[in-house]
Amino acid sequence: MSNTTAPFNRCVGLAVIEVINSNPNGDPDMESDPRTMDHNGHGLISPVSYKRKFRDLVEDQGGLVFQEAYRKLKLNQSQGRKYGILESRGRDRKQIQQMDSNGFQNTYWDARIFGNTFLESLKDNELTNEEKQRKKEGGYAHFIRTGTIQVGVGMSVAPVEIERLTMTNKAGVQEDKDRGMAPMGFRVVRHGIYTIPFFVNPAIALKTGADAKDLELFKFLAPLVYPCTTSAIRPQINTLHVWFAEHKSTLGSCPDHLLIEALTPRIKTEEGQPQSRTDYDIPSRGDLDNLKNRFEKIIDLCDAE
Repeated sequence: MSNTTAPFNRCVGLAVIEVINSNPNGDPDMESDPRTMDHNGHGLISPVSYKRKFRDLVEDQGGLVFQEAYRKLKLNQSQGRKYGILESRGRDRKQIQQMDSNGFQNTYWDARIFGNTFLESLKDNELTNEEKQRKKEGGYAHFIRTGTIQVGVGMSVAPVEIERLTMTNKAGVQEDKDRGMAPMGFRVVRHGIYTIPFFVNPAIALKTGADAKDLELFKFLAPLVYPCTTSAIRPQINTLHVWFAEHKSTLGSCPDHLLIEALTPRIKTEEGQPQSRTDYDIPSRGDLDNLKNRFEKIIDLCDAE
């Protein structure tokens, strides 16, 4: 039997966000309309969209957010542990391909936390005979791993209403025009409360090389990913809560769905479309009395110092 010890217990979390006149996740198949479920009109945020914001904040290592995380969490790169982002533009694929397991794991934070599918791009017809043999012998196995943290699909509590407006530009974008227009270029959710679940699996951390510092960085960033990545189409997305529950063991001490169900907001009335936060019952710490003893701890990362 292995004596390897998991770096942390199993954990589960739930981000609760409020969207006001913003597009939390545009759908390229629908001309960048906010994503919705076809069968019920509920808003949707893809896991890729949510994780992208973590990656953006970590990739900007000279930025205020990462620098504060570096200082507060005492992230130490002198030991060979780095916080690079594999899913970044301009990466040198050939250079990455030559990395062994330790070098790869020590370099890329997002690969340790969210997993990666880099191996899928290594086509046999693009490999040398030596590389083909290495692939056959499992020498590239570290390039395809599931994530230590799995993010679920973000869903709005109620169906969402989408506002579509034409945008104008004072300066023309065509040679013969002195002004510009983008018909239906502004597509936003008027108001919605969304929940995004996430799940931390220590068994996978042993394979990806994720450690306690990697998880602490995720926790530090979680309340900041929306307010610190605002854009013209996402000016007002409020992070109301980021609940984080640590199980009492590496295998878990309570079904995850019980925590998620207890902390998911509910519409106060079924009459009419919810228009503001006051139209919802949003659970607080006091609604967890029946679950507190089943977890090591339950905290709201928005309250963390």
